[in-house]
Amino acid sequence: MWQIAMILFVVSFCFFVGVMVREPRSLRSGVSFFWMMLCLAGVMFLVLAGCAAWLASRTVLIWILLILLMIALICVAVFPIALAVMFFVQGLKVIRHEGRKPANMLSLAFSVMLFGYLTVWPAMGGLGRSIFGTRLYILISLLAFYLLSLLATYALSAVLNLIHLRKRRRADYIVVLGAGLIGARVTPLLAARIDKGIELLAFNPKAMLIMSGGQGPGEDLAEGRAMADYAIDKGVDPERIVVEDRSASTEENLLFSRALMEKETPRVILVTTAYHVFRALLLARQQGMKCVGFGAKTKWYFTLNALLREFGGYLSLTWKRHAAVALVLASMAAILGI
Repeated sequence: MWQIAMILFVVSFCFFVGVMVREPRSLRSGVSFFWMMLCLAGVMFLVLAGCAAWLASRTVLIWILLILLMIALICVAVFPIALAVMFFVQGLKVIRHEGRKPANMLSLAFSVMLFGYLTVWPAMGGLGRSIFGTRLYILISLLAFYLLSLLATYALSAVLNLIHLRKRRRADYIVVLGAGLIGARVTPLLAARIDKGIELLAFNPKAMLIMSGGQGPGEDLAEGRAMADYAIDKGVDPERIVVEDRSASTEENLLFSRALMEKETPRVILVTTAYHVFRALLLARQQGMKCVGFGAKTKWYFTLNALLREFGGYLSLTWKRHAAVALVLASMAAILGI
């Protein structure tokens, strides 16, 4: 039996590697990684089961394995509540540091809804005294499970697209995405992006650095121009900088930056804040731009809140697909509620 499990693991491993090499900019990267790890867990379980006779005479080793298994089970059981608490605490930090704007309330709202789904919602299953109530309960449960699974897959795919074994990519262009100014001053978040672009420029000596960002409300000049000035002050040769100063969104950042590239099929690196990389890569894929993404670091409490905002942007980008899934789940709820 373990031989079959090993074959399944090898197949899932090859599929995962194929996805990451050919086109990692999709949820397939996260899904394939999950199934690969699931197959690996199956192999390990069957191997240990096959060694039961050998383990029987080694009491200390058995206790170590049992303790590790108990720790793993406890972690799995506690993780959802710990996740809700973490988002609640970090949500309070975002509000304290960044203000009470609706966009800063996402972590707090998510933690409250997750806690309610885990603790309050299961108790409401017995309240459905009609067919409609039962179907509604099943539908909301299925939708919640789907969205949570989708969020987990999105987060895993985003992390996988941030992992790079080397910074030397023989890049032709390094595109740094803008993030807003305070007057004419580069913000710390934007400075981190530019610094990351400058770092990658040193590893890719033939690359041009494209600073992408137009002039928004409350800004004294275009973001691209301010970003270029910042990089020049850091010692970057002005001849290696190209300014894109018309864009007002990530989609336009990519579109207008691509128009400035002279090569037909250039090697491109996108640089933005870590939580924004995956959605930027998805948008670049939609536009037919081949690229990899590198993320600049930001504060942890802000990352969680921004990740939820990016996930909302992903849902908006792919709403037709998820609307179709919602219709399928509604049909399932109608059947199961009979």
